[in-house]
Amino acid sequence: MNRIAIVLALLFSTTLLAADDIPLSGVKGRIDHFGVDVAGQRLFVAALGNDTVEVLDLKTGQRGRSIKGFADPQGVQYVAAANRLYVSNGKANRVDILDGTSLARIKSIDGLEDADNIRYDLATQRLYVAHEAGFRIIDALSGESVGDIAVPGHPESFQLEKSGTRIFANLPSRKNITVVDRVNGSVIATWELDGASGNYPMALDEERRRLFVGTRNPAALLIYDTDTGKLIGRHAIGGDTDDLFFDAASKRIYVICGEGVVNVLRQEDANRYAMDSTVKTSAGARTGLFVPELRTLFVAARAADASPATIKVMPLR
Repeated sequence: MNRIAIVLALLFSTTLLAADDIPLSGVKGRIDHFGVDVAGQRLFVAALGNDTVEVLDLKTGQRGRSIKGFADPQGVQYVAAANRLYVSNGKANRVDILDGTSLARIKSIDGLEDADNIRYDLATQRLYVAHEAGFRIIDALSGESVGDIAVPGHPESFQLEKSGTRIFANLPSRKNITVVDRVNGSVIATWELDGASGNYPMALDEERRRLFVGTRNPAALLIYDTDTGKLIGRHAIGGDTDDLFFDAASKRIYVICGEGVVNVLRQEDANRYAMDSTVKTSAGARTGLFVPELRTLFVAARAADASPATIKVMPLR
């Protein structure tokens, strides 16, 4: 490789760096999804098995407080425009709305069986909450329900198109990806997994019109063309994945795998992808959050034996 090529490779490379963990002493069981308050430098962690939401102060690198009273918290979404925190409770079939400053409960929205992931549509200031029957739509400013979209199975990870009106949703029970038009509230397409199953995590590269789906059987990253719904690529990954993220700035995909690794794949162009690196974490660490504004990947490691639960802080270079 010549000198110019080496310089270019270094400029466009991305490395996940190991950093100090943030301990969550006393937190037991499975840890689910995260939310973030970028301006306030707070990370919210749904400690599902502990029935708490853990609040981390990213300025100090310490846990700020632990909020009790949830029932299998799964999804967490902070809405800066309303200064509210939305938390889905899978066991209680509800979404709790908390004041963003005091973190006191304002109200709850009931009747959402196995309430799960939450996504925020900034353009319309609406939240989409996945539950057993599909999606509940909530006005993020008022906290009022404004609609429902039915799909034929429980949606796991899903992505909202910003330049269009589609929702791409993983339906593991159906072994497919279901595409919904969120304006008319109807299913408009179904994409098959080509022999795979256990499709839980998902990420979207809207610029290059590519959808990334992680499967557990086999452990693979599937890449779809969002114009045609065609599968255009497949890559082996670590086992037991539950979260994955696309980094538009560096053209990298971060796949968090419960077998104890984060796989980093490099996007060479819209149709070509290569394994860039594999970073060790710990067994069972399969959820997390990539925060582009902070150039950091956060990964949850559950408590094991004498080791406490921790949030692994992995800045990008």
